[in-house]
Amino acid sequence: MNTIGILARPDLREASAAIAELAAWLKARGLRACLEEATAALAGPATSEGCLVAAGRDVAGLADALVVLGGDGTLLAASRLLDKPIPVLGVNFGSLGFLTEITLAELYPTLSGVLEGRYQHEERRLLRTVVHRRGRPDVTADVLNDVVITKAGPSRIIELDVSVGGVFVSSFRADGIIVSSPTGSTAYNLAAGGPILNPTLPAIVITPICPHMLANRPLVVSDESRIELRLRAAREVDVYAALDGQETFAFVDDDSVVVTGSPRRLKLVKAPGRDYYEVLRTKLKWGEAGAPPRSA
Repeated sequence: MNTIGILARPDLREASAAIAELAAWLKARGLRACLEEATAALAGPATSEGCLVAAGRDVAGLADALVVLGGDGTLLAASRLLDKPIPVLGVNFGSLGFLTEITLAELYPTLSGVLEGRYQHEERRLLRTVVHRRGRPDVTADVLNDVVITKAGPSRIIELDVSVGGVFVSSFRADGIIVSSPTGSTAYNLAAGGPILNPTLPAIVITPICPHMLANRPLVVSDESRIELRLRAAREVDVYAALDGQETFAFVDDDSVVVTGSPRRLKLVKAPGRDYYEVLRTKLKWGEAGAPPRSA
């Protein structure tokens, strides 16, 4: 590895010292630090000097590994920039994140392991989304967490037809629908009452948001499925499709979204000695009574 990309949340001022320290640490080891433009501005000119500074997508293209400083939203944004499966280290400033689970204290041991080729990681599959809107060009994008179709106002419900593999499943009368990857199952899907899936499972979750019928329940399907959501009736309320909460499209009747598994994977580096269920226990405040002691 020769080039390590660094991308931070643009308003995360408390990360400026960490960025400077990381750039110096890389330089001392003969490695090149590549800073995303807003990250370079956050760090200041003294840190940026001697580093490569580039737009986010260029950083993702040049880097052999990427360090993301911020929260889960920052890592979601970074995942949209990556076209190749390089190791990604999500460093959380605060409590553990579901995606940014590496603490600042764990950054250097974890990064050292990546540089030496001895590290644990998970392959997180993205979802490929094609947005079809009447009279407008189709939009194709990959999402790490979810695709959400929902209404803007507090009153009235919307109707959505759902098909899986070309077979009609049901018409949902609800506030909206979430199509989530296993990675995204602990995001909006969880808040809407959907199941938690281990992030390595080859599955997709379809979860109605506040459905009108109590019989409407989340549905788990294979990630090889082709899922189509079609807006049947908006009932005089504004409707939007949101991709990972990063990109939003206004919807009208008969507009649709098709979701499939993407060929892309996110190579998410794990903190040494921490497993997925520890992150769940920490984030969801689950009791740890009876948990076996951690091995040294």
